[in-house]
Amino acid sequence: MLRMKNLSKVYRTHMIETHALRGFEIDVKQGEFVTVTGPSGSGKTSFLNIAGLLETFNDGEYILDGVNVKGMDDNARSKLRNEKLGFIFQGFNLIPDLNLFDNVDVPLRYRGFNAAERRERIEDALSKVGLASRMKHYPAELSGGQQQRVAIARALAGSPKLLLADEPTGNLDTQMARGVMELLEEINAQGTTILMVTHDPELAVRTQRNVHIIDGRVSDLVRPTPTLVA
Repeated sequence: MLRMKNLSKVYRTHMIETHALRGFEIDVKQGEFVTVTGPSGSGKTSFLNIAGLLETFNDGEYILDGVNVKGMDDNARSKLRNEKLGFIFQGFNLIPDLNLFDNVDVPLRYRGFNAAERRERIEDALSKVGLASRMKHYPAELSGGQQQRVAIARALAGSPKLLLADEPTGNLDTQMARGVMELLEEINAQGTTILMVTHDPELAVRTQRNVHIIDGRVSDLVRPTPTLVA
């Protein structure tokens, strides 16, 4: 689903050169649920932005669902991003003046779906996150956990192959965070690949694999398969 090989990302100013990623390698298979952890400044954000086709990279290779993205122009990256990826952010990023239905509808309009297909996708996505009965409510009328569920529905409505989640529980209390994590696990069980950045060790240990980033390099921490004896 996602493969990066010997990838590097360098930020340059007229005086400073910062290597955000160097010799970065990762392979995420279809259907995996992978967490990304690491200290502040380790390169997690740069990795996520490149994975989401929001930033380019300097050297190396990035294959997304069989497509080599190196050298793509902005239009080609935008098209691929809209077709393959879904995003969930820490801050929800809902539009306060739009109800839940219209919030989920916004990215679908950019995709060019007709009204009937958009309605079907919106209703299905909101149903999956348990908010079908509240689609005419506004974000301010919901709890933080419910708002994050709307953000997840917005991402799911586009039928992404890969879901990128950036600290999706960072603004939630423990109980709400667990509820959102359980929802993401259900989505993953249905076949969607998920790549999630988190600082929460409780969430990291619940996924199949933890990719730990230090100084722009990756260290894969594979979860051992439990035995009957264990």
